[in-house]
Amino acid sequence: MQQINIVISGFTPYDGIDVNPAVLVPVALAEYWNDPSQSVALSDDLLQDVSMSVTTVTLPVSFANAWPMLLNAIEQANPDIVIATGLKRSARGVLLERCATNLMDAAKPDADNVIPPRRPINPEGPAAYWTRLPLRSILRDFAKHEIPAALSSDAGTFVCNSLFYHLLDWSAAQEKRILSGFVSLPIVNEQPHPQHGLSIAQQIAAGNDVIRESVRYYLQPSSSEILLG
Repeated sequence: MQQINIVISGFTPYDGIDVNPAVLVPVALAEYWNDPSQSVALSDDLLQDVSMSVTTVTLPVSFANAWPMLLNAIEQANPDIVIATGLKRSARGVLLERCATNLMDAAKPDADNVIPPRRPINPEGPAAYWTRLPLRSILRDFAKHEIPAALSSDAGTFVCNSLFYHLLDWSAAQEKRILSGFVSLPIVNEQPHPQHGLSIAQQIAAGNDVIRESVRYYLQPSSSEILLG
């Protein structure tokens, strides 16, 4: 049986957000996929002989500390797949981030009350990195499960993007093939057919789709599934 290790990160509570999906969704996904009694993969021939271990880490919304904490979790878990999540308050549904840009340009302080100067994240790094997650197949699953979602050109220039860039910069330097990417979650809205945000159940279902399709892509990579454009 093949072992697949996954790290999923989220962020600590945001100002003005009582129910934070970037904490709740990763924890729920780890509980589900780490439960040996679950039969989620049994209907999928490709995943029948796969054992998955999901590790979660909750990060501060901090330019200085978010990436070191995620890196520490990565070094301990030795993952094949790393999925970072964050909150995008203005999102209608789940946003799959395509690109991490090499820029910090904060208009507000982070959790450390710091506004870093406008500068590259890595002065010696490329201007941007593309995600390593199979966005096309993830979007197909979202459509089948009626989960509102869209592609996002980038994760902004705040801590989410900084973390995303560090993650892809690190992934690119590894000899081992590692899938990594960033998913922005909307606010939690339990109202029927909300115009803004999604229920926590829908967001957990979306996370399950991201994990399932990422594992499938890890086992059987195909360039047609990346969908960057």
